[in-house]
Amino acid sequence: MLNALVTYAAEEAEAPNPLIPAWYDIIWSAVCFIIILFVFWKVALPRMKKMLDERSAAIEGNIAKADEAQRKAEAALEEYTSQLAEARKEAGEIRDAAREDGKKIVAEAKDTASAEAARLTSTAHAQIEAERQTALVSLRSEVGTLALDLAGGVIGETLADDAKAQAVVDRFLAELEESEGAKA
Repeated sequence: MLNALVTYAAEEAEAPNPLIPAWYDIIWSAVCFIIILFVFWKVALPRMKKMLDERSAAIEGNIAKADEAQRKAEAALEEYTSQLAEARKEAGEIRDAAREDGKKIVAEAKDTASAEAARLTSTAHAQIEAERQTALVSLRSEVGTLALDLAGGVIGETLADDAKAQAVVDRFLAELEESEGAKA
């Protein structure tokens, strides 16, 4: 057994390092690596580059579209804001014009009402004056008749002359009006 151990130890002393492969493994590994590298370089890498370029172009295109859409949205927002400001300004002008129109309508209504009131007042004054004149004429005639009857009863004779009787009544009424005017 000792002999077998010594033989085994001797064989192990000559055994290669397991971390360093044999030269034929290195050559075949290098050939496989070069073939895989060549296939990767010629087939996979161009496809990946093409795919990445397409993806990059798509992303850049989407970014450009997004920038354009944002510019359009900002332009639309500015236009909307300007239209809104213009509409508010126009609404203010319409409101001011409506107030002015309202003031004019109120002033016209007041003027119309004043004119109508003046017309009604003058019509009423004219009607009152006409009724007063009618009443005065009626009163003169009745007072004249009564005065003639009374004067005839006092004098004892009838006053048959209408012109003379009318003159007496008119003179009497004129004196009565003068005496009332002097008291006032």
